[in-house]
Amino acid sequence: MRMLMMGLACIGISSQLVSPSLSATATGSFTSQIVITSTCAVQTTNTLDFGSQGLLTSNVDVTANFDIQCTAGTAYSIGLNAGTTTGGSTTTRKMTNGSDTIDYEMFSDPGRTTNWGNTAGEVVTGTGTGSTETKTIFGRVPPQTTPGQGTYTDSVTITITY
Repeated sequence: MRMLMMGLACIGISSQLVSPSLSATATGSFTSQIVITSTCAVQTTNTLDFGSQGLLTSNVDVTANFDIQCTAGTAYSIGLNAGTTTGGSTTTRKMTNGSDTIDYEMFSDPGRTTNWGNTAGEVVTGTGTGSTETKTIFGRVPPQTTPGQGTYTDSVTITITY
């Protein structure tokens, strides 16, 4: 009997030495965060290409697109400056080839009645969607005295104010 008691005592002690099963938990949490600020960007631009022309005796009308992207809910206005050619304005821009120039115009509507410049009343306004938006420039070279042959260029800056 003494042996039996001693055996049972050993079993009891050894069972205390075995690790208990995991049955309790503890939890915690953390925060993820990002701050989105009001932002706009010009994504892509295309050339306002009036092609190859002979005499400039009638309107030459073309279009070009550019893409913008603004944070959703961000109010913006888009202005186009007068270009880099001396003597140009936001109503009559000039392309140059040395000392010769060709007048051209840019509008924000297909009927070419609303000048697209960079002052109040000339800018295009909107509210950002968070997605890319395509804007169209409606260009026109009006009838004028045709200068010498060659390639005429100008560079216009797009400015988004938000």
